[in-house]
Amino acid sequence: MIKPHPPKKNIYKYFIKIETRWNDNDSYGHINNAIYYEFMDTVVNNYLIEHQITNSDENSLIGLVVSNSCTYFKPIKYPDTINVGLSIKRIGNSSITYDIGIFKNNDTQASARGSYIHVYVDKKERKPIKISDTIKYKFNNINVLH
Repeated sequence: MIKPHPPKKNIYKYFIKIETRWNDNDSYGHINNAIYYEFMDTVVNNYLIEHQITNSDENSLIGLVVSNSCTYFKPIKYPDTINVGLSIKRIGNSSITYDIGIFKNNDTQASARGSYIHVYVDKKERKPIKISDTIKYKFNNINVLH
């Protein structure tokens, strides 16, 4: 197996800053792996809400997570500040694959890299729906397709 290299910060087009918390650390003295998935969920949903792609409206589409993964390169611990970067790896008919970089403090190489796939569904029927051109357009500023 080829060991993946940590991505550089410049491939991500959208960022949020998250302060780590004392209870994020595990007994090994670093951020617990489950917390990284919370970071990924936060950056994706922050983007969706900020760009009015999804909301609490009953007629709104929703993205259901069908797959996610995380590769860890170096540890993060409290009281580090992290910058979570988001880009689009792929846009399908009803799914979007996000690429997420998690950067410790001011590092330019990721401490972790995640992948997160949403299948967009009708909120009532929970069946996949085609992603509209309007929605695809809202992803253009982070769509690097690398």
